[in-house]
Amino acid sequence: MLPTDETKQLSFNRRIAEGDLVIVYERHDTMKAVKVIAGSVLQNRFGVYKHSEWIGKPFGSKALSNKGRFIYLLAPTPELWTLVLNHRTQILYIADISLVVMYLELVPGCVVLESGTGSGSLSTSLARAVAPSGHVYTFDFHEERAASAREDFEKTGLSNLVTVGVRDIQGEGFPDEFIGLADSVFLDLPQPWLAIPSAEKMLKQDGVLCSFSPCIEQVQRSCEVLRSSFTDIRTFEILLRSYDVREVNIKDSNEDGLVVSGSRKRRQFSQEDAEENSGHQVLARPSPEARGHTGYLTFARLKCL
Repeated sequence: MLPTDETKQLSFNRRIAEGDLVIVYERHDTMKAVKVIAGSVLQNRFGVYKHSEWIGKPFGSKALSNKGRFIYLLAPTPELWTLVLNHRTQILYIADISLVVMYLELVPGCVVLESGTGSGSLSTSLARAVAPSGHVYTFDFHEERAASAREDFEKTGLSNLVTVGVRDIQGEGFPDEFIGLADSVFLDLPQPWLAIPSAEKMLKQDGVLCSFSPCIEQVQRSCEVLRSSFTDIRTFEILLRSYDVREVNIKDSNEDGLVVSGSRKRRQFSQEDAEENSGHQVLARPSPEARGHTGYLTFARLKCL
């Protein structure tokens, strides 16, 4: 994560030390979080990697195995942590998280209330957005899940920015100690409309609330409750489409003008295309593993008196 101490200068060349959490990158869909311990090793299909050889290297460096194969050693940013964390619940991914951070208008120094914590995917991004002087207070009704989240925030160095509480926000509401102190509130609950009256009390004037719901019926019922005290109510559904961009060899096109890589046909070119492009062509096509519906994000602003 990025430094949270106001006295420390922001640097992207920080070197790996014993006890640090490192994201080991093999390929875009194969990553894992590893704690660096002198004397330990990492074994994978590429060979054996000694942790002692990682210490002192800048984040982003390559590490070689005993077979000469390499991996990348990356810093545990919220974006990467979202991809490697243990899923105790369904999580929010980068597309939804980006919109949440923007529409909640988070800046350093903000106070954010969150329910529920779940796997802590969103919490890590909220914490970085409000660092170094803000704070995230997140609540989950499940005690064991809350304890696991605390451990994860310790690993990622965010424990000074995130406080995890055990509380049934739907039934009890947020603690009274936060009345009028929250800049933003985020709800990820089965029945968010039950927590909206409490969230209203917690928000500062002109504060913003966001509710994440997988079903449109939940959105409709929440909006009915929001209309009494909130304005600028908007709901979004984000559908992310990624593209696979790669270079292919077009020298060996067959008589039909089809570019082949091994036994797989890539794209059809005319004979003129094949003559003009001597050797290679960059092709782009939608990824077959594009993410579909994750949920609906409803945003609302507290009415000013």
